[in-house]
Amino acid sequence: MEKILGLGGFFFRAKNPEALTDWYETHFGINRVGQNYGDPAWQQKAGTTVFAPFKQDTDYFGAADKTWAINFRVADLDRMVEQLRAAGIEVTIDPETYPNGRFATLHDPEQNRIELWQPMPAE
Repeated sequence: MEKILGLGGFFFRAKNPEALTDWYETHFGINRVGQNYGDPAWQQKAGTTVFAPFKQDTDYFGAADKTWAINFRVADLDRMVEQLRAAGIEVTIDPETYPNGRFATLHDPEQNRIELWQPMPAE
């Protein structure tokens, strides 16, 4: 069976796409979509990606009108959280360390849920 190689894009609606693009570029280093095919796109580091549909009535995403959450892998959760908090962004660190790593949660300016995940180092 032919399988996909990974995510080629993440597309979603926004009340203010320009402002949200700026926010993600400023705080996470995600390049904005180029104006032509020669402009570089954001490159992610290879690694685990979880693809998991949730039940329609879950409260995992927050408000009922929120239909997605994104999880970003990070190399150093504490440094990323420190950077975001220094910018005035509220971040909650999960106090538990799981077998697959550590997590923190925040929301973008449009209240979309963002998880930060520092995977456990390979043994």
